[in-house]
Amino acid sequence: MTDFRFDIVGFDLDGTLLETHRDLGAAVNHALDLGGFAPVPADHASDLIGGGAKIMLKKAVDEQGGLPEDEFRRLYKAMLAYYAEHNAVHTRPYPHAEEVLRELAARRVQLAVVTNKFESFARQILTTLGLAEHFVAIIGGDTMGKGRAKPAPDPIIEARARGGGGSIAFVGDSSYDVMAARAAEVPVVAAAYGYCDKPGSELGADTHIDSLAELIPALERL
Repeated sequence: MTDFRFDIVGFDLDGTLLETHRDLGAAVNHALDLGGFAPVPADHASDLIGGGAKIMLKKAVDEQGGLPEDEFRRLYKAMLAYYAEHNAVHTRPYPHAEEVLRELAARRVQLAVVTNKFESFARQILTTLGLAEHFVAIIGGDTMGKGRAKPAPDPIIEARARGGGGSIAFVGDSSYDVMAARAAEVPVVAAAYGYCDKPGSELGADTHIDSLAELIPALERL
């Protein structure tokens, strides 16, 4: 087995480990329906992901004319309530996700999730899918406090601390992920198969992968 230089590997969740857009899209459409807006197609939901649920809904509402802040807040709360009850209906791990997590664990690598999804949702989904036990840390967009989610470096730095310190690499599918990793001064792999806000090869990561099957060889080359 090739020597592995990283003690910890951190993962974004949506678009990196899990394909979540159908359940997120359903929650967005629930809120849009309450507000009298047209639904977004399921495939379009993947284009809205990035930065957390609030930004996702805001994009969908703004595309249809926007809303005053108090009315938007009502829809946002309705979206969260719906998602809390329906967040793992269609959500599934990407191909090879479980094999990669097991192989990294076999190499005694500590694993962490760093997402802008609320921590409670991330834990709930990972538990439902039987994946939570793989991670020494599950850090959400609200875990570190206001203003300290990605693209801030704070959650990646916290993931390293919870993993016992040492060298860490991060894997994510968005500009927020790359910016957070750069700010934390850790190597970053772009998941080009995910919900990228620009082509994966243009996110500015150290390297990019088109499948999780490519991740461990990519990390070995860093």
